[in-house]
Amino acid sequence: MTGPALAGRGALVTGAASGIGAAVATRFVAEGASVLLCDVDEERGTALAAELGTAARFRRVDVTDEDDVAGAVAEAVERHGRLDCMVNNAGAVGRWRFVDDVPAAEWDAAFALLCRSVLFGIKHAVAPMRAAGGGSIIATGSVAGLRTGYGPHAYGAAKAAVVQLVRSAAVELAADRIRVNTLVPGGVATRIVGHGAGLTGDALDRSVDLVRADLRSLQPMPRAGEPDDLAAAAVFLASDASGFVTGQELVVDGGASVGRQWPADAVRMAERARQRDRERGR
Repeated sequence: MTGPALAGRGALVTGAASGIGAAVATRFVAEGASVLLCDVDEERGTALAAELGTAARFRRVDVTDEDDVAGAVAEAVERHGRLDCMVNNAGAVGRWRFVDDVPAAEWDAAFALLCRSVLFGIKHAVAPMRAAGGGSIIATGSVAGLRTGYGPHAYGAAKAAVVQLVRSAAVELAADRIRVNTLVPGGVATRIVGHGAGLTGDALDRSVDLVRADLRSLQPMPRAGEPDDLAAAAVFLASDASGFVTGQELVVDGGASVGRQWPADAVRMAERARQRDRERGR
């Protein structure tokens, strides 16, 4: 029998207070890792760290601030003695706008949060991972960075830039046995959509179930993605099971990037054709 996939490893997860980040942190701890949870949401982050026990600790981090990211990496190394996995997950969708209405400041803010923060995470993880003889860096992308129509212009463009940054860093760092990959979610039932719509408080929490219901018809698999779907994939990318995987996009989207569900009319026509074939003995 094999032990936990991440036993004895030190990890840092940004955007860890809720959604995909919280699921990743939870799954990492369950797989034996010690995890530094980083987020701007102190209340949720602190509560989750307490729930996860002594293997988890929370630190408030604004990922758009390089000093904050550098300080978090330093704390993770001090706490764990090493850094084996860095998960650059923090993000927000932002507002849907027509392209001729996009303010420059909003565009710059999206790139700072979604892409520049990934650069900071990679940049400051390199030294401790080299010292440890290697490691795994994971960036959360989006199908919006691979296909159009799945997110606002700034969000999609920034997520596309993340994919290219990861590929470029993966080539440079491969010789150091540092693997860099993008984890690409499709439609996932989290608070991120409600947050982009400007919801707060209880309304934001309730939005998750509404999003879950809406997502059932978005992709070929007739259910919403759940944070734990991404967490399971993150464990794979962080573990030795993916030891020869780098510079890749691991898409976890229920087939959304391949196509949408068959429309109801097409399903009915296919069912009628199948019935006719049965009646004719084919």
